[in-house]
Amino acid sequence: MMADEPTEQTDLLVLNGAFEPDQIEVDVAGGSAVALSRKDPGKQTENEDTAAVMPYGRDAAVLVVADGAGGLPAGKRASLTAVTTLAASLQTAMDKTMLLRTAILTGIEAANEAVLALANGSATTMTVITIEGLIARSYQIGDSEALVVGQRGLVKLQTTAHSPTGFAVEAGFLDEREALHHEDRHLVSNFLGTSDMRIDVGAGVELRPRDTVLVASDGLTDNVHLDEIVEQVRKGGLAESAAAVVKLAGERMCGTVSGQPSKPDDLSLILFRKPGRARIIGG
Repeated sequence: MMADEPTEQTDLLVLNGAFEPDQIEVDVAGGSAVALSRKDPGKQTENEDTAAVMPYGRDAAVLVVADGAGGLPAGKRASLTAVTTLAASLQTAMDKTMLLRTAILTGIEAANEAVLALANGSATTMTVITIEGLIARSYQIGDSEALVVGQRGLVKLQTTAHSPTGFAVEAGFLDEREALHHEDRHLVSNFLGTSDMRIDVGAGVELRPRDTVLVASDGLTDNVHLDEIVEQVRKGGLAESAAAVVKLAGERMCGTVSGQPSKPDDLSLILFRKPGRARIIGG
């Protein structure tokens, strides 16, 4: 499978962080998606993230970001194996006209088995957002996160990172801004490639015109505050929004702003938006 450029296999578009270009744009599921992947600016080793946009029939799509576990062997191989296995499973499910939710759960289980079968101790996070008509739904393993943001900045969906700090924020024991500076921010409690992997399935969220869907690895969410992410992605063109929020994360990673989080890491994100309704004037 080709890397970091649109592939022709079952219309799957994959970024695996290895080659230029590192950004793709595609019309899918009645809307538009932009996917982008950048390597940690300070490291010489490969980008361990994999991002993909997968059409599921005419009106549905699957957006996925997988982040190979840093510090474990073959993190890149784990994330790419997980995403390509999910894609193959979805293609089989689509041929059988399987319900998308069932197809996703089956595909994630297959991806977990595939990473386990590598037998090299590797692991990866995976966060999926499905777009099915006007309904978005999240499926999460690990600390890559997803958001649905209204045009005026209302957060309609926010996943919880599977980490001590993520659960502390959800329980109200830790402020989101404090969590970005917490010494345990890097710890993750749920991975593909483990026998006890669990899938956190979110409730369906109805998308309104101009709502923006975001899926991102922790290279974004560990460096940019939630309100900053929301402000950058809620309006404007998708490509411009993606570039702006990635630029901000890159500046933070370089540690140029005192008092702000600075956690150098690979960064991958996908933005999706359905167009607004045209207004009819007069007549």
